[in-house]
Amino acid sequence: EYDIITSAVSAAPVILAFCWVYIRKFQSRQESEVVSTITAICALAIALITSALLPVDIFLVSFMKYPNGTYKEWAANNETRGQIEDTVLYGYYTLYSIILFCVFLWIPFVYFYYEERDDDNVNKCSQVKNALKYTIGFAIVCVVLLLIGQNPNVCFVFPPADGLPALSFSISSLTLIGMLAVITYTAYGMSVLPLNLIKGTRSVVYERLENTEDIDDVEHQIEKLKSKCNDGRPLSSRDRHNLQELESKLQVLQRRGRHLEIAERNCCTKVGSALRPIKILLGIFFILVALLFTVALFISNLDKALHSAGISSGFIVFGTNLTNPLNELLLALQPVFPLDYILITVITMYFVVTSMAGIRNMGIWFFWIRLYKIRPKRTRPQALLFLCMILLLIVLHTSYMIYSLAPQYVMYGSQKYLVQVRKSICTSCCGRGSNDATVGQMFLCFSLSPPDQCIVTRSYLFLHKFWFFSTIYYFGNWAFIGAFLIGLAVSCCRGKKSVIEGEVEADDSDLSDDEYVH
Repeated sequence: EYDIITSAVSAAPVILAFCWVYIRKFQSRQESEVVSTITAICALAIALITSALLPVDIFLVSFMKYPNGTYKEWAANNETRGQIEDTVLYGYYTLYSIILFCVFLWIPFVYFYYEERDDDNVNKCSQVKNALKYTIGFAIVCVVLLLIGQNPNVCFVFPPADGLPALSFSISSLTLIGMLAVITYTAYGMSVLPLNLIKGTRSVVYERLENTEDIDDVEHQIEKLKSKCNDGRPLSSRDRHNLQELESKLQVLQRRGRHLEIAERNCCTKVGSALRPIKILLGIFFILVALLFTVALFISNLDKALHSAGISSGFIVFGTNLTNPLNELLLALQPVFPLDYILITVITMYFVVTSMAGIRNMGIWFFWIRLYKIRPKRTRPQALLFLCMILLLIVLHTSYMIYSLAPQYVMYGSQKYLVQVRKSICTSCCGRGSNDATVGQMFLCFSLSPPDQCIVTRSYLFLHKFWFFSTIYYFGNWAFIGAFLIGLAVSCCRGKKSVIEGEVEADDSDLSDDEYVH
């Protein structure tokens, strides 16, 4: 049973390699720093490793029983089962503790350290001092959350303290922020990623021709304005303002021309054109998966709305009252090992990939203010730290999202349990009498199943300790469905994106082209 944990640990080098390639792809060459790079890579790796623990958790609780609902010999002992459950639980505690450390201490310190570096008059000691000063504020928030979670006097909202509720409460609080990030970025990424693959990009040759015509038109307008002062008279304030805007527009167009020229010569552009059929098929697959997830989430939420124990219980549902296609698919794949675990792993990674796509296309915003852009080879260190912080929070909420998609399977995996039912059996063909016999009947595990016959995943126990958070997650799921449908409509209405989408914008400096060209 520990082989699966060993396999999960052995996947860590693969995850680290992926994180290194991903961060290096977007990292600014001019502003790259070793500490920020290492921090971003490690934070992203922790997020992915944490998401990879859920399939392991589901596998272990399923692996303890035979398909007929009886415990395997090695799992029949309560002490053995307890050791395995504790191993997984300690894995969650370790990873979640590292996430708390990254979110409240390490990432804020590195971020503010490089923010202070922008001031040339600040020395190294002052940078560290100021960064620590700002980081203390995050540390205080973390301590407050831990104290609230450990306090047994808040029973009007939360249950009494047991085990390590302080960590669970802190992680659940961060998960609420992750829910907002999922609604914003993941929902949009699930629509924009597949549709961009299906639509493709505009022709680079046509874009260059169109850009050249725009340059000629702007240059003509500039010459026309400048001709007004040939006789020595100064331009009016309105003309000067128009001239300034035209010159700025000309600079952007000229920079676009340089980028389009590079894209036309780039072999990746030619390879991308050759792989166009594969991209279309991949895009169709992604949109079908997105629609499946949306339908499964809608059915799960509808089931909670119709059959749950109410808002005060966190909308807990006893059993599955409506047929959930994803839950049924996972249960159907269970007999063919390890298809169900591969699918749950793919679902987890799908949320991570679409979240990355959403952040990449939208950038990092604070309400209506865009803080940072995420662009290949030109993303600032602070933006990478923000990116990894958001992905950490998204991964925290992903575990609950997957539970909403397939609640029964995520809680108990493929576990079944036996119930002894008394039935009357005829003892003679003439019907003169009958005897009562005990017959074993098998059922899928659900919320009201005997606790000694059905083992709940550690993830469920950890993330559903407080009903208050589960209630908020329920309403967050409805917001996610709405955000996805709006994003899908917007993505469908938009035309093909430029081959240099997001690489050239009006507020960029000319110096930003240097690292791109070289």
